[in-house]
Amino acid sequence: MSNISSFLPYLTPRRLAHYALLSLLSPVPGVCKNYSKTLIIDTDLFSDVDDAGALLLASTLPDINLLGINVNVNSSYSALAASAIVNHYGHSAVPIGLRRPYENTSFFDTWAYELGEYASKVAYHWSGGSVPWFEVEKTWDPVELYRKLLADAEDGSVTIASIGFFENLSGLLNSTADRHSALDGAALVETKVKELAVMGGGYPSGYEFNFWGDSPLLTAHVSVPVTFLGTEIGEKIFTGARLTVEGPTNDPVRAGYEWYVGYNTTRQSWDPLTVAYACLGLGTWFEYGNEEGYNYVSSNGSNAWIDDPARTNQHYLNLKMDNETVASELEEMFLRGTRA
Repeated sequence: MSNISSFLPYLTPRRLAHYALLSLLSPVPGVCKNYSKTLIIDTDLFSDVDDAGALLLASTLPDINLLGINVNVNSSYSALAASAIVNHYGHSAVPIGLRRPYENTSFFDTWAYELGEYASKVAYHWSGGSVPWFEVEKTWDPVELYRKLLADAEDGSVTIASIGFFENLSGLLNSTADRHSALDGAALVETKVKELAVMGGGYPSGYEFNFWGDSPLLTAHVSVPVTFLGTEIGEKIFTGARLTVEGPTNDPVRAGYEWYVGYNTTRQSWDPLTVAYACLGLGTWFEYGNEEGYNYVSSNGSNAWIDDPARTNQHYLNLKMDNETVASELEEMFLRGTRA
């Protein structure tokens, strides 16, 4: 295993040069940049490192306008780590929402006794961004952050990637008019959101942690297009090993994978794949597994796809390419992002 202390110091000449280059490449004031996607991430970054990989992609894939990050678990370390990660990749002003009431809870693996805590370490060693260590009071209430970001966005422009629980999205849908918008939550989503990409469930049926681990999915009533990436997709794609071996030694996501699963060890890729779809669309990796129907989620968190010719705005994904190729290309995305 490589030496974790080798990740220090973090403000290296390379990183300073990276920020200088970002400044030079920034759009001229008054000139709008054409983004391919405008993105909000809703993450349960805490008990799995694939959320960190997802934030790496959201921060470094080209032409992505990362509006904000909402954390749907209530650990202060989750918000601090999210801020540290996106700050490292040049997104110092991205606002962070954190589920209330928050507390200083760190992850402890009680299932396999193999996985290591990483969020608090990343938060501390890479402190920065809109919520630096230990200034958790600078986080937003998630529903208010959603409402502000959506109210300020162009109509039909926002993609939301949900890679965790659904408390924040439920709160948004049930929200009422406020100082940010005269629309209620459902109308605000219908007006501003182009698509909701959800990591959750199994297809055509399943029983997956994001649905049963906190509360059942409460977003099935939205009228915007929803695309689901099921557990059966992410569990086939293993990444992270090359990142720990070949990635820059000062990279927070490399460190996170090493702390969580170990040096030169892979992890399933549920959340990075969901964010890749949210940013890039079907591409060469994915195809839709259905033409019609909708996802029905039971009160116990189990789900089943219901055939319905009248419903055509919900889909679940299938892999179009073989597992090894997708994993290799996803790992390359990680490495390109860390080296930018």
